[in-house]
Amino acid sequence: MAKDSPVTIHRNERILAYMTVTIIGLSIIAIFAVLFGGLAQADFTSGIWPMVAVLPIVGLPIGLVFMIVLLIVSGRRRAREAAAAVAVPAKKK
Repeated sequence: MAKDSPVTIHRNERILAYMTVTIIGLSIIAIFAVLFGGLAQADFTSGIWPMVAVLPIVGLPIGLVFMIVLLIVSGRRRAREAAAAVAVPAKKK
C-alpha cells in the first residue's frame, strides 16, 4: 500500500508555472487587442500598438519553451522521488 504523502511543489516549479501562465495569458490578451483594434481601424504604427502586435509573436514561443522546461523539471523531480521511495534501506540485525 502506498504511503499518503503530501505533494510538494518546489519554489522553482511554482515560479516557472506562474511565468508560463502569465506570458501565454498576456499573449492571448494581445491577440484579442489586435483583433479588436483592427475592427476599430486603429493606427498600428504609433503608440503602444507595435509592441502589442509583436507580443504574441515573441510571447507564445517563450511560453511554450517554459512549459516544456516545467514538464522536464517536474518529471525529473517525480522520478527522483519515486526512486527514493523504492529504495529501502537495509535492516540491521
